[in-house]
Amino acid sequence: MTRVRHPYLDHPTPLPFAHRGGTANGLENTAAAFRRAAAAGYRYFETDVHTTADGALVAFHDATLDRVTDATGRIGDLPWAAVREARVAGAEPLPLFADLLEEFPEARWNVDLKAEAALVPLIDLIRKKRAWDRVCVGSFTEARVARAQRMAGPELATSYGVRGVVGLRLRSLGIPAAVRAGAIAAQVPERQGGIPVVDRRFVRAAHARGLQVHVWTVNDPARMNALLDLGVDGIMTDQLETLRSVLTERGVWV
Repeated sequence: MTRVRHPYLDHPTPLPFAHRGGTANGLENTAAAFRRAAAAGYRYFETDVHTTADGALVAFHDATLDRVTDATGRIGDLPWAAVREARVAGAEPLPLFADLLEEFPEARWNVDLKAEAALVPLIDLIRKKRAWDRVCVGSFTEARVARAQRMAGPELATSYGVRGVVGLRLRSLGIPAAVRAGAIAAQVPERQGGIPVVDRRFVRAAHARGLQVHVWTVNDPARMNALLDLGVDGIMTDQLETLRSVLTERGVWV
């Protein structure tokens, strides 16, 4: 068990994350999905943010509306007045991240910065809402997360981007590598391109730096159990009931 280095992590591990609110019902990253996750007992939610052409910070995974909504176009090219009319699975609107913070005051959010344009609006919103203990910012782009951390200071919780994860993996193999200071977690896939990322050495190396290890996106109960046996500190899943059942059977569902 790693020591808590930020209020965001002030919860017994392993942390169960509702990935995009849980995508099994097709309503990913909608208020309806997060309501379902909250009703299932989840406190940690994963989401993504983009900004519209007029600066609205939207909780949505893709850069375009095409895949999961009844509309088309790049979010960054459209005004909020147009984006708000789109419906996920033809049913649910895209939420503003500010509205999600308001509706779920007890929730903690893992937010993937999908676009550079979303960086300043996200930090400004966290500062305005004083939500430092409720949001952890991540991105595949290490430089983007590093900029967020420099802008906000140590109050902001961040996870590693790809470069940080690679550095930590090399260290776990005994190969010297630089890694960014100040992160609270390494959030990683179990495997990447067929190559294992998470094993006992990786978890041990992360814990030695005071980092938690959160693994995405795990939907199979056997893999969940195997990762928990390795000592990971959190699992992100689309299958909310499956992860809850696994953690309940292990006596660690809180």
